[in-house]
Amino acid sequence: MSPRRSDSRDRMILSAAALLREHGASATSIDRVLAHSGAPRGSVYHHFPGGRTQLIDEAVALAGDFIAGLIDAAMQADDPVEAVDAFFALWRDRLMESDFRAGCPIVAVAVETNDDAPQLALSAAAVFARWQAALAALFVRHGLTEERSRRLGAFIIAAVEGAVIMCRAEQSTAPIEAAAAEIHDLLLHTLRNRPEAAEAEPRP
Repeated sequence: MSPRRSDSRDRMILSAAALLREHGASATSIDRVLAHSGAPRGSVYHHFPGGRTQLIDEAVALAGDFIAGLIDAAMQADDPVEAVDAFFALWRDRLMESDFRAGCPIVAVAVETNDDAPQLALSAAAVFARWQAALAALFVRHGLTEERSRRLGAFIIAAVEGAVIMCRAEQSTAPIEAAAAEIHDLLLHTLRNRPEAAEAEPRP
């Protein structure tokens, strides 16, 4: 049975996100999205009057929402270190499951954006900012200052994204495992030495 025409929009967005992960922004053409999604050609400008730029922009938003949802779920954890460990494990598993073909669609857009579609760079920046803010909120909830929490949120996102790129180049999980281990130790030390933890320690 052929797919319903009514779901072609969602299928195209999902396909665009998948193609961004594996092939980058410049290779994510309308023709490639149609071939990947099986959507009818006539649906392109019906659903996306802004053309390829709108389609990629919505794929970026979808991917951003997905990861933000995972971070938001992790925010409920009693142990922020375990939450961040799980975040790194998610990316490691995605790399392994895709045989190191799937990277981050947000990075794909950010590094390839040109003057023809400046809004895509803004969309990528907004996604990164949202992820950082979610992590920062997690650390604030566990007693770190807002400034330190913001810095840690930015550092973790930068470490994950850089490690994913290195893993794909090296065809190995070693870079993300190294980054995860270093950040694990950093968070243990930082949380152990936060003001409220120090005050709670018994004095000799």
